[in-house]
Amino acid sequence: MTHYELAISAVGIQKRFGAVVAAADIDLNVPAGQCVSLIGSNGAGKTTFVNMLTGYIRPDAGQILLHGDSILGLPPRAIARMGIARSFQVPQLFRELSVTENLLVAIASQSGQLSPLRPAGHAEARERAAALLQRFELSVHADRLVSELPGGLRKLLDIAMALTRQPKVLLLDEPTSGVSADEKFPLMETVMRALAQEQTTVLFVEHDMDIVARYAERVVAFYSGRIIADGHADSVLADADVQRHVTGHRLRGAANA
Repeated sequence: MTHYELAISAVGIQKRFGAVVAAADIDLNVPAGQCVSLIGSNGAGKTTFVNMLTGYIRPDAGQILLHGDSILGLPPRAIARMGIARSFQVPQLFRELSVTENLLVAIASQSGQLSPLRPAGHAEARERAAALLQRFELSVHADRLVSELPGGLRKLLDIAMALTRQPKVLLLDEPTSGVSADEKFPLMETVMRALAQEQTTVLFVEHDMDIVARYAERVVAFYSGRIIADGHADSVLADADVQRHVTGHRLRGAANA
């Protein structure tokens, strides 16, 4: 894989919901290994775009390629098998299971080995789970019930579970949403270190512009179903249209960061 290989290529994507234009001729190419933040106010079209990438919504027109292969019209499970994984704004976890048990279920599910004849906790699965726990700095919490965890640790576990598929592309839906101010930067540091080991292509939807400015290599701003800016975080966050329609104000230090 070269640095310039495209992980995601979306061309001419259009989507309407009645009179509402959710995507208007969206063109977006994401090179493999890049970390991209999608920003925009509620209803701007960024979540619709993510849902089209993952097969939950089908575009009215256009094409979507994953490493050169079309994924248009495929169901979410098929797209996941091809290499796109997703974590959600509200972590999708088994609250009454432990941290390790959640990972074991995810590993068994993605490998098709979740059955009474092959327990989820076999040795190979436990080794993989232990490696993910270490990578996401969750080893000390391995035996805790998910229901006992604070928001930041639940987010880390949800992202770790998404990585059990060893995806080519990882979509993060507001990774710091619901996380305390004290937790958000340590959480993102842990996530970015863990993902760097995989050289995974990352697209993350985020409303916290401080997080966007610090961690995104590239920022794509959506407004009214269109991309209004695309580039380095500093230039996009300083863009007049982005400040008017997305951030609502000039980000402190954006022009000098």
